[in-house]
Amino acid sequence: MSLDFLQVSQQVQQLGDKAIQHQLDLKTKLAETRQLLEQRAQDIENLQGKVQEVVRKYDQTLRCAMPVQEELNAHFPLPSLPEQVTLIAADGSQIFADRHAEVEYCLVNTGAIWMRYGSADAPVTSIQSQLIYAEQLEGMSDDKLSLQRDMAERLRLLELASQVQPPVITLTDGPLEIWTTTLEEGRVAGEFKKSLEIYLCLLRKLHELNATTAGYVDKPGADLVVRLLEVAWAKDEDLAQMRTYRPFKGVTDIELYKDILQPGERSAIFGIQSRSSKPYQGELSLHFFYLNVGRPGHPYLARVEIPAWVVEESSMLNNLHAVLVSQCGMIGVRRYPYLLHRAHETAVVSLEDKEQVTQMIVHELRKRGLDVAGQSAKQYNKDISGTRTRYGT
Repeated sequence: MSLDFLQVSQQVQQLGDKAIQHQLDLKTKLAETRQLLEQRAQDIENLQGKVQEVVRKYDQTLRCAMPVQEELNAHFPLPSLPEQVTLIAADGSQIFADRHAEVEYCLVNTGAIWMRYGSADAPVTSIQSQLIYAEQLEGMSDDKLSLQRDMAERLRLLELASQVQPPVITLTDGPLEIWTTTLEEGRVAGEFKKSLEIYLCLLRKLHELNATTAGYVDKPGADLVVRLLEVAWAKDEDLAQMRTYRPFKGVTDIELYKDILQPGERSAIFGIQSRSSKPYQGELSLHFFYLNVGRPGHPYLARVEIPAWVVEESSMLNNLHAVLVSQCGMIGVRRYPYLLHRAHETAVVSLEDKEQVTQMIVHELRKRGLDVAGQSAKQYNKDISGTRTRYGT
């Protein structure tokens, strides 16, 4: 037995006791937040000014939604599908360096898939695999490798967008912004800055191609709009304490919008106020909207991130809106874009894949008369005891 289930069961009971009160508190906060959303829905300019005042005077790290021009509680119906458009999705996975393995290496695997709406042709897939070894491993943290994976996804989207028939929509899983805590905080700040500059260049090239670009965030837990409403709620004497001023803490944006957005509808478009989004300027500035991809009686909201050039072109925005709802309708009960799911399936690296790559490297080194250190004692004993059941343990 690996757990003391008596101890766990007692703690689960305590969790349940606290959860009841927590739910009651959240219900009260949610009602207040929804009321404030209705009251301030049209107050666009004043809210913009108040957010800017907080950032300028009190908290440069403030992260919240920034109203643009649509009312905060607006909702927009599902547009018609475009007659023709090419949708490209990319996803990546990786093998992290493992000092306990027989040989040390990393790998980035990028899967891409594209299809043409209005065509009878089947979707086309591709895989790109990059092995990282020897001196390339120097300074290779997990965060740095994850950043390389994200960059490989974006680069593949650009390559394909320049080759396929327009108009084009490119799609990645997760935020449009690239962001990694330890890299941005300075441990590998130079590496992050270099990657960010390359990424901004990639976005500009996608803009030049007139491609619609988006990041799809499934089951978002963000409170960007809620945080905006907290700024709106704050009195003058509260502004200096905005970092800790959280009257609606625990309420999420999807809770706020799930009764506003009907199936297929999108919310208003918001900008993103954050320190990390500052490099994205002009046509690259980051925006988002919420989208209900669920069914009647079963709302399911995603956050869709887009650059300014998509916001400013209504046909791009409407095509993206319609295609995403269409894609999610292909998956069944748990709505998620079909092509993103296929891109993930294409890119995913299994434990068996990792072990096969490891043995390929071991065989090649031994064939050349080189020594292989072998597994660590820790890993060897984990393997023979049967505790290693999946990649990453």
